[in-house]
Amino acid sequence: MLRLISLAAGLVLSSSAMALSLADLSQSDASGGLKDALTQGAKVAVQQLGKPGGFSDNPDVRIELPGNLGKAAKTMKMMGMGAQVEQLEASMNKAAEAAVPQAQALLVDSVKKMTVQDAKSILAGPDDSATQYLNKTSREQIRAKFLPIVKQATDQVGLAQQYNNFAGQAASFGVIDAKSANIENYVTEQALDGLFTMIAEQEASIRENPAGAATSLAKKVFGAL
Repeated sequence: MLRLISLAAGLVLSSSAMALSLADLSQSDASGGLKDALTQGAKVAVQQLGKPGGFSDNPDVRIELPGNLGKAAKTMKMMGMGAQVEQLEASMNKAAEAAVPQAQALLVDSVKKMTVQDAKSILAGPDDSATQYLNKTSREQIRAKFLPIVKQATDQVGLAQQYNNFAGQAASFGVIDAKSANIENYVTEQALDGLFTMIAEQEASIRENPAGAATSLAKKVFGAL
């Protein structure tokens, strides 16, 4: 009986020791684990989007014509006149896929610059707080990298000029917003939105299943949340 009581007490002590909270982690561990997880999530998101069909085959990030142009495009498709629209949308998605790999180095650099205070705020914040941090700290730099690649890709498609002319007129009448009036700007913003959507999915996945994190430190940190 004494042996059983001792064994039970040992198990209780062992389980309580394993049940870490954020308060039990050192600042360096908390920061390092978060950086590991963010780097992992960014790389996975870039790999998923930067391959053929990365945008076009994913309904969560697929790029379609904006606003009333999109509504008109859907009507054209239903009436059997959608070949031109489909060609334009295919070129937009391919342009985004070509640009996304340029984001990885900038995302990783942004993660490296994260301070301990940043990490503490993120870990104590909402489920997408890490994604919000990356969006805030790297979006402008990534946009600057994406834009020339998107422009080069859309310049090779004759429909790009047609889109810009048509969308520019539509914007002047308030049919679509100004940032969508240029195909390069529109695709770039959509590519950015898609990138951070996928990073948010990766963040949510690691928070929900810390065992899926790539490093033991990231498992430890997210297991304590």
